[in-house]
Amino acid sequence: MAGEGTSGMFQLQQTVGTVLCCMCGVPITPNNVNMCVQCLRSQVDITEGLQKHVIIYHCPECNSYLQPPKTWIKAQLESKELLTFCIKRLKNLNKVHLSHAEFIWTEPHSKRIKVKLRVKKEVFHNTILEQEYVVEYVQQEHMCESCTRVQANPDQWIASVQLRQHVAHRRTFYFLEQVILKHDAAVRAIKIKQMHEGIDFFFGNRSHAVKFVEFVGSVVPIRSRHDKQLVSHDPKSNNYNYKYTFSVEISPICREDLICLPPKVAISLGNLGPLVLCVKVSNSLMLLDPFTLRHSYLDANQYWRAPFKPLLSSRQLVEYVILDIEPAVGGMSHNGTKYALADAQVARVSDFGKNDQIFNVRTHLGHLLAPGDNALGYDLYGANNNDLELDKHKGFSLPDAVLVKKSYEEKRQKRRGKARSWKLKNLDMEVDNPSKGRTDIDKRNMEYEKFLEDLEEDPEMRFNVSLYRNKDYQPSEVTSMADGEDLPSVPLEEMLADLALSDEEEDVNYDIMGELSSLHP
Repeated sequence: MAGEGTSGMFQLQQTVGTVLCCMCGVPITPNNVNMCVQCLRSQVDITEGLQKHVIIYHCPECNSYLQPPKTWIKAQLESKELLTFCIKRLKNLNKVHLSHAEFIWTEPHSKRIKVKLRVKKEVFHNTILEQEYVVEYVQQEHMCESCTRVQANPDQWIASVQLRQHVAHRRTFYFLEQVILKHDAAVRAIKIKQMHEGIDFFFGNRSHAVKFVEFVGSVVPIRSRHDKQLVSHDPKSNNYNYKYTFSVEISPICREDLICLPPKVAISLGNLGPLVLCVKVSNSLMLLDPFTLRHSYLDANQYWRAPFKPLLSSRQLVEYVILDIEPAVGGMSHNGTKYALADAQVARVSDFGKNDQIFNVRTHLGHLLAPGDNALGYDLYGANNNDLELDKHKGFSLPDAVLVKKSYEEKRQKRRGKARSWKLKNLDMEVDNPSKGRTDIDKRNMEYEKFLEDLEEDPEMRFNVSLYRNKDYQPSEVTSMADGEDLPSVPLEEMLADLALSDEEEDVNYDIMGELSSLHP
């Protein structure tokens, strides 16, 4: 028998009954309303009351959109940020459950943005209806407040930040420029002007200037003060208009500087030094004793309580050749940077053919140097030092030389003038006095080249900088040979592609159900 099972028991076959739709008479599976899906959609519209036409305001200058009442949000066409902005502009969307959203392609010059939404809603008891509909956003051009001010008068700023560092080079500002670009810290700046010994940033709002000063203070040790000047006053409404100026001074201590610590500072750091090297600059200074490998950090508050200047700076580095080196007991590793003590015999490269002067020095570069290598260091044997702090340390004798880093100058000569496989972006700055002499231009170019070489040699320094692939770079045989000689270079995985949005890019759909689940139940 068909219904008889293996145990000999009779079992009834389960069947699913059908009913006729109460509207069109089509057989359907029974449900709470006894309607087919087509008839249910024709009778119930869950998008009723939801916005299908919205007007949004777009600033053509800075490519941002107005989030009422006064917030402007930057977003590219068909980006995730623009999709989120468009959905947040819809009213009564909390009455339904949003499950999916995507852009519908429109001509970029049509001033129309179309978004297709898929929503769900319970229409009857345990009956959930899903429906798609399109929202059209009409884009109206309206400049934001800051762009309006710039168009009316580019010099109409509210707050300015004057960054200054009283040193003979601009290497700190080259690094600071790249950090600012990576974090978009100066995106609110109306104008940027390059000045002597610094840069001026102009903002349309005081809060933007305050935020920028706080950012700079997290990158380099600074001290700042601010003043305000009355521009206008309305006695009837008791309104005052001020211009604010923030004066920011960066510590003159730079990376690779040789420092003679004042006695009080040396005692506060646990009798460090007194002759130390600055090996890292962030919101604090990392000081290393190259003879004992002891190190300590000096933050901005500690430095400005007892400020001091470097004994010798990187411009006074002299090239030495390593004649012999013998490892000594002692080593240290800090944040991936290794140091090892060694006793070395060195001679100045400039002395070859003139005399046979040899110096015995202790160095912290024992893990890098080998006989025959070149190194850059400070020539204390032939230097004329007039540092008052040095005279305060009684009984302290200066070494003949202090080695700072390994030199690749001889190997770099083969690549001098050749294009690199990577490039950097620059801030759009005005120059205060562009009519400089040829000597000053060559000096700036040489300093910038030294900065690029520092980036190649120091991975920790590259961590805070965005490097981009150079599309015009074509490797030559000379460059390939030079790269094979242990010459520091930037790995390919650290370079970013210099992306540019084009009109021919494919449409991208974003499923933002998870991101917006907190906004809509």
